[in-house]
Amino acid sequence: MSDAQQRKIYQTDGERYEALIAREDYQGNIQKALDEILRADGLDVLDIGAGTGRLALLLASRSRSMRAYDVAEEMLRVCRSRLSASGLSNWDVQIADHRALPVADHSADLVVSGWSVSYLAVWNSETWRNELEKWMDEMRRVLRPRGHVVLFESLGTGNESPLRLEHLHNFYPWLDEMGFQFKSIRTDYQFESLAEAEELSRFFFGDELADKVSEKNWLILPECTGVWWLKV
Repeated sequence: MSDAQQRKIYQTDGERYEALIAREDYQGNIQKALDEILRADGLDVLDIGAGTGRLALLLASRSRSMRAYDVAEEMLRVCRSRLSASGLSNWDVQIADHRALPVADHSADLVVSGWSVSYLAVWNSETWRNELEKWMDEMRRVLRPRGHVVLFESLGTGNESPLRLEHLHNFYPWLDEMGFQFKSIRTDYQFESLAEAEELSRFFFGDELADKVSEKNWLILPECTGVWWLKV
């Protein structure tokens, strides 16, 4: 699927996007990976590129505060609704760019971001290094000493072994250069029916993967995800 098509989804189709995300990581490996790096209990947490609130909802019940940011109001509309329904009151949701957060200096202990920071490289092919460096400077500004950044980024949907994706060929080495530690996990999707698997995979990932789902009768769609983390 093209960048333009994905951007349109983020801007216009929060409900269907959330329907897909609700099927992801049915084994709970994202939470396990986070807990192995740093437990969020009692911490002030920022979720940047929060989308519909996948990571925010995982962490809000345990953190002291949860502030979620994204550039797409449609994603945040769903995120706010989900956080409101949780009954929690320790959260705030606002539109903001990764490189200019409405956050005081050294006011967070943990920054998390899922499948989002890489877009700074993908959507800025000529200036990708500068954009990522601006983001890294912003992380150093908002985090307290010894604070952590934890990123989740794709290593391939529809494959059972990690695969470094061609469109992220600049991003992966840059993370290594910055000193991020790394591990890979599985974040497989579990669908209720083959029809749902086809429809939702076609909606976001495109025809090629949806056809593969149909061909293989995949109620469980394999996905590999990288986890990168850094103490700032």
